[in-house]
Amino acid sequence: MHRGRMSNGVTWLCPVCDRRAFTLSIRSPTAQKPRIVRTIEPGELIARSGYTRPHTIHCGPDAIYVSALGNASGDGPGGIFMMDCDTFDILGQWEVDRGPQYFAYDFWWHLGHDVMVTSEWGTPNMIENGLDPALLLAGKYGHHLHFWDLRARRHVQAIDLGAEQQAILELRPSHDPNKTYGFGGVVISMKDLSSSIWVWHRDNGKWGVTKVIEIPAEPADPAQLPDLLKGFSAVPPLLSDIDLSLDDKYLYASCWGTGEMRQYDVSDPFDPKLVGSVRIGGIVKRTAHPAKPEQPLNGGPQMVEISRDGRRVYFTNSLYRAWDDQFYLDGIKSWMVKLDVGSDGAIGFDPKFLIEFPPEYRSHQVRLQGGDASSDSYCFS
Repeated sequence: MHRGRMSNGVTWLCPVCDRRAFTLSIRSPTAQKPRIVRTIEPGELIARSGYTRPHTIHCGPDAIYVSALGNASGDGPGGIFMMDCDTFDILGQWEVDRGPQYFAYDFWWHLGHDVMVTSEWGTPNMIENGLDPALLLAGKYGHHLHFWDLRARRHVQAIDLGAEQQAILELRPSHDPNKTYGFGGVVISMKDLSSSIWVWHRDNGKWGVTKVIEIPAEPADPAQLPDLLKGFSAVPPLLSDIDLSLDDKYLYASCWGTGEMRQYDVSDPFDPKLVGSVRIGGIVKRTAHPAKPEQPLNGGPQMVEISRDGRRVYFTNSLYRAWDDQFYLDGIKSWMVKLDVGSDGAIGFDPKFLIEFPPEYRSHQVRLQGGDASSDSYCFS
């Protein structure tokens, strides 16, 4: 279940997963008894914006911004719509000039520079029934980053990472508003099944993108792999999320396929250093949690969230139900875990923190009360 949170306590439920309306609720003073204040039905969203399948939500300088994956028929283009901060009325489509942009997924910005960055996955028809091998092998999923003039709502530049780089999902800009760099994660390369992380940067007024991290696939017995991967005799990392600590020092990378959470020191964003790694779940390994060492776990590190002080890292194991069942044939049994981060940056599982969810639920997004490393954007250093 995709969730978003805004600083005023608004939460939302995404119809990408449940195919219903999305609901806005306000936290009560106890923060544990939210109440519904507005429900926006799909018809209203379509009529006001032309979009469906809302996904990512952020509080912007002038409105609430929400990305959407497609249109009413499940095709493209996807994009961004805006909502009134007080009434939650849908104001309409954000883009005035979208240029060549067609696919949508995540978005973030450098507020001090009036810059928005957007990534690409695919249209609803390309993803809602699972990963389509024909589209994947043909390089048809998203492989561009887009840069926009935030104030003018105008497309400025598109950068193609190459058709072999399939599905650019999560974006994490530097928290320091004086900087103009950030990280984007690529789920899979058709060259060798690796995943990768790229850093965007601006030089002399133009945007560039550089690959700075490559995470290789791991050899595996075809008998242990889903049909989609048997011919490769390898399990891909399937990088599904990245998250950047508030001090811009550590980048965490969720390898949903191999069951590894990686920690990189990105103090120099162009020369990351792998400094930590833990294993849990995975398509092949099914690594257990210290709380139940006898119990193999499926799924793998997925959406990750970091506390503001950088000392706690939480993550879940469900990506998207159709994709869950495609890669984990016995279905995802959902859980959430926590890593503790030492004063020296070393990571390790909290041995007492393993939350297991009932079979009918799939845990996806994590948001922390009072703020976290990926919910907030900053205007001042």
